[in-house]
Amino acid sequence: MPSAGADLFSVFSNVTYRRLFLAQAVALVGTGTLTVALGLLAFELAGPQAGTVLGTALAIKMIAYVGVAPIASAFTGLVPTRTLLVSLDLVRAAIALSLPFVSEIWQIYILIFLLQAASAAFTPTFQATIPSVLPSEREYTIALSLSRLAYDIESVVSPVVAGILLTFVSFHSLFVGTVVGFVASAALVLSVTLPALNFRPTGSVYHRTTRGLKIYFQVPELRALLAINFGVAASGAVVIVNTVVYVQSLFGMDQSATAVALAFSGGGSMLAALMLPRLLQYLSDRSVMLTGIAVISGITFACSLIGSYSVLLVLWFCLGFLRSITMTPSGRLLKNAAAEEDRAYLFAAQFTLSHACWLVTYPLAGWGGATLGLGPTALVMAGLTTLSVGLAFHLWSRKAAPVTHHHRDLPAEHPHIRESGSVHSHKRVLDHLHPATLWQT
Repeated sequence: MPSAGADLFSVFSNVTYRRLFLAQAVALVGTGTLTVALGLLAFELAGPQAGTVLGTALAIKMIAYVGVAPIASAFTGLVPTRTLLVSLDLVRAAIALSLPFVSEIWQIYILIFLLQAASAAFTPTFQATIPSVLPSEREYTIALSLSRLAYDIESVVSPVVAGILLTFVSFHSLFVGTVVGFVASAALVLSVTLPALNFRPTGSVYHRTTRGLKIYFQVPELRALLAINFGVAASGAVVIVNTVVYVQSLFGMDQSATAVALAFSGGGSMLAALMLPRLLQYLSDRSVMLTGIAVISGITFACSLIGSYSVLLVLWFCLGFLRSITMTPSGRLLKNAAAEEDRAYLFAAQFTLSHACWLVTYPLAGWGGATLGLGPTALVMAGLTTLSVGLAFHLWSRKAAPVTHHHRDLPAEHPHIRESGSVHSHKRVLDHLHPATLWQT
């Protein structure tokens, strides 16, 4: 039997996917070095108020993610996918290149919004392209795990790369590294031929902007996914926002200990990404995701009792592992919930809604830690996670598929009827042949 690692990297035999993955990886490393450089730039401009500047920049990032993704998805298909992705990479490179020249804090805010707006258009489009490149369910599952692995490696590698570079150059030069990452990503995307879309967008811009959200809220599994998104964000905010407070305030340790704690969370996530393709050969998405979020809830409650650094490391590793186990299969739900012509809309809806959850939980965790204390805040976030668990179990029925339905409005000679008959069963999908009203009959 081949090893899990061999299975995981087998998809790299597909040249198109291999280059797209490399494009994602180099862009992520560029984004990571940008994060480090932006923090140093904020300190140069704002001094002791740098934390406020970065907090505002993070809020601007989330607002851009929430607001821009569905609007950008409305234009998917009007421009060839490769052209769109390359253009967005070059826009991001140009914005990153201009950051070293800013002299006012408000200029940072504008450029960050533009940069993250481009990312909000790029990421869902990129994600929606992969199922067409890897149509096999098994290969697509592996691609989801590799994507998760890339994000986790970025969080570890980028600060190391930035630290090495800073021993030789000023932090302003880190922005050049970001530009190189985006340009390299554009070149890699340009080097492949992406599958042609076999449809043209229809309807008004408003219709296309809201299409993904309408599908999302009509599919029970995706409504459950939204609950899971919120639970993962509630628990994850405890880690992302309050790790520095636990380590440096509660335990009196230094910045390197904070970095190690975050690395433990990333390490848990990376291990889960390596294991997940094999796990999903034996277990359903439903059982993996619902079990994952349920255990996350319990561990988040345990965070209210953290009394030592070693305990924190164990809990952070477990939360990272379970967060990856819980969220990585979500791409399969999105892929299977809609036809190809709606896929970009649906990925954009997930991008928007998941980041909206983080936009709510980040300030909750920060405000709670500062006013209520770390233990009570962990209890509050655990309570929110438990609420999401209950909603997810309620919304995601075991009997969600297949569904028998009757195509009364399609003629007998229609290809879908000739292939399957006017009455047939398959997994719920929403497209021009299967509107929401069909499933209610």
